[in-house]
Amino acid sequence: MAYLVPAEFVTKMVDAGESKIYMSTRDTLIRGFMAGAILSLAAVFAVTASVMTGSPLVGAMLFPVGFCMLYLLGFDLLTGVFMLTPLAWLDKRPGVTLGGILRNWGLVFVGNFLGALTVAFMMAFIFTYGFSVPPNEVGEKIGHIGEARTLGYAKYGLMGWLTIFIRGMLCNWMVSTGVVGAMISTTVSGKVIAMWMPVMLFFAMTFEHSVVNMFLFPSGLMMGGNFSIMDYFIWNEIPVVLGNLVGGLAFTGLTLYATHVRTAPKRKLV
Repeated sequence: MAYLVPAEFVTKMVDAGESKIYMSTRDTLIRGFMAGAILSLAAVFAVTASVMTGSPLVGAMLFPVGFCMLYLLGFDLLTGVFMLTPLAWLDKRPGVTLGGILRNWGLVFVGNFLGALTVAFMMAFIFTYGFSVPPNEVGEKIGHIGEARTLGYAKYGLMGWLTIFIRGMLCNWMVSTGVVGAMISTTVSGKVIAMWMPVMLFFAMTFEHSVVNMFLFPSGLMMGGNFSIMDYFIWNEIPVVLGNLVGGLAFTGLTLYATHVRTAPKRKLV
């Protein structure tokens, strides 16, 4: 499957991080919007499959289709740029600054959120026939997910907040590994297989993904979920974003960069 060795794909990771920092505002927002929208459709697909079959594992097995689609099309998730862009700064690429990294993160966040919110509205409209009837079984399931993953953590106070933070770390450890998976092969089949495995793992383990939640929680609110916008941000989105940042960078980006670029053995050819 045309496998690239770690030293090769880690260099590609640094190059990708650098290119995203220099990307125009227009392109960054478009790519963020489409990534958020496609991942949201994949989340609906997974929840629908889980409801239809009664097995959450089936949903987890199918969810990565959206992740693979958006990365093959060159769109950007916040979880991915959290891991990639700091590597260009660590590698001392010319002109790369912390301000440029923060700008990229902010634009991708906005793009992802707008894309997810668009799909959230469209699916809530479909599930309720234009908000004229109660949501169907899938819509009810999405609403209950929102309640369990906000108020369910809030009742444990600080320990609940830290729990969701750690679940966000574990999520982006796997998701950013999927981003790397798109770089370790030069064939579509190789990329898809390498992306599919870690993304299926995160979804099956119900770890917390900030962009998926940008869809699940607003759509749950639109369909009568028993939690508030503030519950969503304080007891989900904020700790999940922070956890995604720490997990993707610490467990995937920095470890691969440190061992395959920064401290790789340098051998002289004789």
